[in-house]
Amino acid sequence: MESFHTRFSAWTPFSNKSLNRQLFQERVALISHWFDLWTNKQRQEFLFAIFLRCTKSQLRFVQDWFSERMQVAKVDFSTVLPRFISLYIFSFLSAKDLCAAAQVSWPWKFLTEQDCLWMPKCVKFGWFLPYTPTDNEYGAWKRHYVACVSHLDWLTPREAAATYGTLNEPKTEDEELLERQREKCLRKRIWEETALRNKELFKVRPPWVSGTCCSSVLKPRRQPRLSQTVRERVGSREALEKQLVLTSLEILPKRSNISGSHSYPLLSKKYWHGVHKNDDSSSYALQPHFILISSRIPAYEMVVESVKAGVVSVVYEHSVTLESLLYLIEKALDGRKAQSMGIFSDGDSREINLLQGYKIGVKNLLRPEVRDFWEKLGSYVATEEEGGHVDFFVPLGASEAGTEVLSQLSQLTGTFFTAPTGIATGSYQHILSDWLGSQWGKAPSSIYFCEAKLQTWSSFADFLEETLKTVRKQLYPLFKELQKSISGRMIGQFMFDTMGMTNILNNQETAQALADRLMELSKEDSERSVVEDNSWDTKSRLSKNDLNFEALINLERILQKDSAEKRTRVVRELLQSERKYVQMLEIVRDVYFAPLKAALSSNRAILSAANIQILFSDILQILSLNRQFLDNLRDRLQEWGPAHCVGEIVTKFGSQLNTYTNFFNNYPVILKTIEKCREMIPAFRTFLKRHDKTIVTKMLSLPELLLYPSRRFEEYLNLLYAVRLHTPAEHVDRGDLTTAIDQIKKYKSYIDQMKQNINMKDHLSDIQRIIWGCPTLSEVNRYLIRVQDVAQLHCCDEEISFSLRLYEHIHDLSLFLFNDALLVSSRGTSHTPFERTSKTTYQFIASVALHRLLIENIPDSKYVKNAFILQGPKYKWICATEVEDEKFLWLSVLRNAIKSSMEK
Repeated sequence: MESFHTRFSAWTPFSNKSLNRQLFQERVALISHWFDLWTNKQRQEFLFAIFLRCTKSQLRFVQDWFSERMQVAKVDFSTVLPRFISLYIFSFLSAKDLCAAAQVSWPWKFLTEQDCLWMPKCVKFGWFLPYTPTDNEYGAWKRHYVACVSHLDWLTPREAAATYGTLNEPKTEDEELLERQREKCLRKRIWEETALRNKELFKVRPPWVSGTCCSSVLKPRRQPRLSQTVRERVGSREALEKQLVLTSLEILPKRSNISGSHSYPLLSKKYWHGVHKNDDSSSYALQPHFILISSRIPAYEMVVESVKAGVVSVVYEHSVTLESLLYLIEKALDGRKAQSMGIFSDGDSREINLLQGYKIGVKNLLRPEVRDFWEKLGSYVATEEEGGHVDFFVPLGASEAGTEVLSQLSQLTGTFFTAPTGIATGSYQHILSDWLGSQWGKAPSSIYFCEAKLQTWSSFADFLEETLKTVRKQLYPLFKELQKSISGRMIGQFMFDTMGMTNILNNQETAQALADRLMELSKEDSERSVVEDNSWDTKSRLSKNDLNFEALINLERILQKDSAEKRTRVVRELLQSERKYVQMLEIVRDVYFAPLKAALSSNRAILSAANIQILFSDILQILSLNRQFLDNLRDRLQEWGPAHCVGEIVTKFGSQLNTYTNFFNNYPVILKTIEKCREMIPAFRTFLKRHDKTIVTKMLSLPELLLYPSRRFEEYLNLLYAVRLHTPAEHVDRGDLTTAIDQIKKYKSYIDQMKQNINMKDHLSDIQRIIWGCPTLSEVNRYLIRVQDVAQLHCCDEEISFSLRLYEHIHDLSLFLFNDALLVSSRGTSHTPFERTSKTTYQFIASVALHRLLIENIPDSKYVKNAFILQGPKYKWICATEVEDEKFLWLSVLRNAIKSSMEK
């Protein structure tokens, strides 16, 4: 037996069972002894190695052994799993199941009453909280859901008619049965078509769409092949992409729920009842004056600086939408009504150039979105009985079309609208003239502005705009973080201080103009007093039977005389402005052309004959044409009377406008020739330095003098509209005036189109130059709408709900929105040593056609604010703005641009 001792042996006796058992026991004892000597980490590694070698049956044996000797308690998953996973699990339950789960335990009750579970269920049915829950408020959305469900009125249309009555006449039983069958068939057809459309949208979609809410709903596990029938029903792939883009636009939140967290992001709890409520006299006393200022008007910063203290002012960009403009107004008023509202924007005597693509005139005033805008705007202003009014700082009162716009707006909104009636050519001084229907004892301009500063701006607006372009370029890096109204006020104050406003206001020319105006007003008052005395004496001698008839006759005579006087005044303004215009053209002839021509004749040529021909031939022909037009006007005014006509003279002038066409076609060549000759010919450079910006040239240079022909046609149009306004319908001159207006208007549109093309081309070139690696942007009819700076985010896990996702900021982006594409570029900031200012650099990333761009809103959560998703065919960007206002304005403008591009 000793020979079979195997304590330290390596072999195993398989034939002898007793010895085999003894050997196994010895080895188990040896391993147990080693196990006792090992550390905890070594024991764990040993057990891990052993368990890896076990089969499933052996592992099951271990599990059963543990379950027999050590009872494993059942654990509540909500107490073990992370909270966001538990909430994700509960999000699949219905409202009824959530209420049942809340009765299980206190942890389940706490989780199932979270707002992130109940808010989507409320929003699905359009049930929005009328206030913003506080941070510590618990279960607000659940209580709101229960309250809405408990007050539901589940009535079919027929039951509602039986309960509340109907305006239709009662029908017979046969008609009733036929109508029910028709309704049933109609419902079935609608349901089938809706189901088919949803099925096609779910299955057929571009393969590149992924990651968004729309795409997560529409995303199939594999891309199915369409049958021939479905292809015929659905159409081409482009049509499907268009349908998908339109669907993404429709599900974007509107102005009332942009953040996704509550329904009224604009109004605090104090004012959540809305801006339409009118309280007692104390609230009436707190109604402010409100002024909207467009950034499109020249030197708008100085207008902002002219606003009086206590007046609420908002500066808006010309590229925003009507919805965005209402958003800015609501936020500025903060639930209050305005005592009066002023709108200071670009425009003329026929229409208001309120926003890009929205020139408000008689033709488009009744468009649904325009009409809705003015109705809502009128609700923000006090009623006419309370003294409320809306003031346009555009001379709409100087033409028939403008007065028609004011009349329709007043009828549409029930609010009183007013505008200036005066025409001041070459400046914005019409805002300081008489206003249509002014009833407040002072001009509306004095309600909102300091008139001294406003008069300074109106006199030098065009010149100040050129200066402010340089000022904005220098100060923009310092003010880019500020609001537009604040930065505008600071720049305006800087300009007023630099100009020395006191010296400008006290100059002799201004004083003389005021004196002349006062003399005219005194004469008008004396004439009106004589007319009133004569009418009173006549009335006193009349009998009672003829009193009313004679009063009407006298009133008609007074109105006719007043209209004739205004017509004469406008025609004289046409003559005076034409005389000043011809004088400016004569300056070009006498100061520049004549000396250069004389030097050429005396063999001391400064410029060659070819260059002189290029520079001055067209402008001299214009001078000859307008000199003849001025002589005709002067001859007609010498024998002027109420029956005389001026339309035939303007019509004759309008038939000879080909002279201007030659000048405008050569205008870019003329400017380039001036610059080239200035650089290449020292004698010409000295000549310009000696003559430019002198008293003789009215402190203007040669290129500035050449601007006058392009600006003159706007003055022609305004004056002709004013003449026709004060010309009776039966007057002989009215037909010729209409013909002349059509001629000038057609030619002005030609000039405006040329200006727009040149400006858009220069603007696109500037953008292409500042973006490194940018492709060619110059295309026909392409223009920039808006630039938005955003932060690019990255989501680590896109499978979970939006409210639980975590994001990280990875890049800074700048989005350049054009009318047909979106250009995405990265944005960087470089600093210069020993300098405070920084320089912004841009790097091209991608461009996406608007008709292929998908947008999705990301609701606000405690992890992300003001975020949204942009997705194109190849790329997807998760973006976020700094503030909520920027997000809403950007999405509104982008949505409008996409719809416009798809309608083309």
